[in-house]
Amino acid sequence: MKKGKILSIVLSGILVLGLSGCGAKQTATTASNSDDKKVIKIGATPVPHKEILEQVKPILQKEGYDLQIVEFTDYVTPNTSLDEGELDANFFQHVPYLSKFNEEKKTKLDYTAKVHIEPMGVYSKKITKLDQIKEGAEIAIPNDPTNGARALRLLEKEGLIKLKAGELISKQDITENKKNIKVTEMEAPQLPRVLGDVEAAVINTNYAIEAGLNPLKDAIAIESKDSPYANVLAVKQDDKNKPYIQALSKALNSPEVKKFIEEKYKGSIIPAF
Repeated sequence: MKKGKILSIVLSGILVLGLSGCGAKQTATTASNSDDKKVIKIGATPVPHKEILEQVKPILQKEGYDLQIVEFTDYVTPNTSLDEGELDANFFQHVPYLSKFNEEKKTKLDYTAKVHIEPMGVYSKKITKLDQIKEGAEIAIPNDPTNGARALRLLEKEGLIKLKAGELISKQDITENKKNIKVTEMEAPQLPRVLGDVEAAVINTNYAIEAGLNPLKDAIAIESKDSPYANVLAVKQDDKNKPYIQALSKALNSPEVKKFIEEKYKGSIIPAF
């Protein structure tokens, strides 16, 4: 074979490999870009989560993202919608609740940013101090395992009952109940509505604020500010490192959001970053 022909074949091979390499690089770049999206759909409960997210919208807009907020009024649908791909993220829950949900529903949800803490409080229309609780009085608490346990621990801290050791305790784990208090479990959003029917209720701050209650002024007992129940941005495990989730996480932990939480809620909700 002539040298010129051999050289031509070699050069042709190099060119093909070069083009293939460019094609591979282009495919990799396209795959990387496909991990990003410009419209982010997030689920949230109204107060304070949706209010906080409204402050995030303009921050993300500057980076080319459109944040669309879908409002929910319960603690289950936002997670099922996220798991089924109807949402890109949600913002309404704390880590123990998310962990319990994953365990029970066999989902693989995770979180990126801790945003704020909502101290749980005891409210009443019939008494002004917990030592006024009568024999056999009824106290309502949330019926989901994590918030129910949290409510019971608050009642224990205030000296009304004693409980077994453990994280996810229930009313069956009450070991001492000197006043024979009746603990009634119900859906968390319903608790403010039954205040006139029970002696007291332990209410999540978001539902208290929605009902026009001020945790700092109206609660007759409240969790300490070192509560571990920080509300988080929840996402699918596989999406944690995607650019749009990273941008959303950064915006939720921005100085602008911290300032809004401090000025808007004046201590009833506390930044967790």
